Amino acid sequence: MSKYLNPYTDFGFKKLFGTELNKDLLISFLNALFEKCNELPKDEIEDVTYLNAEKLGRASSERRAIFDVYCTTKSGSKFIVEMQNVFQQFFKDRSVYYSSFPIREMARKDSKEEPWNYELSKVYTVGILNFVFKDTEDEGNGNFKTVNEFSDEDLFHVVMLTDLTTKKVFYKKLAYLYLEMPKFNKSESELDSMYDKWLFVLKNLARLMERPKELQEVVFEKLFRQAEIAMFSEKEFTDYEESLHNLWDITNAMNDAENKGFGKGKEQGLQQGRAEGALSEKLETAKRMKAKGFEIQIIADLTQLSVNEIEKL
Repeated sequence: MSKYLNPYTDFGFKKLFGTELNKDLLISFLNALFEKCNELPKDEIEDVTYLNAEKLGRASSERRAIFDVYCTTKSGSKFIVEMQNVFQQFFKDRSVYYSSFPIREMARKDSKEEPWNYELSKVYTVGILNFVFKDTEDEGNGNFKTVNEFSDEDLFHVVMLTDLTTKKVFYKKLAYLYLEMPKFNKSESELDSMYDKWLFVLKNLARLMERPKELQEVVFEKLFRQAEIAMFSEKEFTDYEESLHNLWDITNAMNDAENKGFGKGKEQGLQQGRAEGALSEKLETAKRMKAKGFEIQIIADLTQLSVNEIEKL
């Protein structure tokens, strides 16, 4: 067992960033991202209020969304912060779908009020990704960069609505911030900003045996104290251990499905064979996850199978 928790687990991420006790960690992390990007406002986030992370559609037929962290600032800006461990075919679609919930919440519902002028607060979706976007693997010249060749510009993406004619941002109140964590490769001696330090912690916390001397800020002192597994209560330790095994199961199952699906397709030599092989492995993966007690919706999100397909297994 490592000395510090793995922040890529559901338990670990929510303990560090999703509790009132540790909201200063979340504030520091978000401010580091904002300081890194010129397109984002430089007003420092001083406080956040956590909101209900489970969102339901207006109709019973609409899919619900469960955010890892959902909060608002004093100015009214909404933040969705998600840790994503495995690649999903429609991950970008899911990000847009999730961002629609806080937007719809802003609509006036009381008809007695004056007509609503449609003014919206800012909505930011932050994705910490433990994978590389498929469309960024190929750099356009047929070459694939190794991990050590990636720069900050390769791993941090800020996506906004843009006017393709003028190349200027058309709307600044809706933004998607993605961190492709496998591309971060700086060593301890190369950490020269809070942005660097936060990415280093997220990627390496679980393998560290002590707090590096480069991370002497008070916020990191608290983070390492909160992340120390030996200080967990018995229930916390049990919950973390279960979350860690879930992470291993999901990662191994998805890797196995991808490898076997590709292998079958290659042997058959046909695109149809690849699709059928991948589907077969997705179904097998879903069966194993269902047997381990995963929620149907989580299985659907990870495998891209329908809820009906999974319920029939």
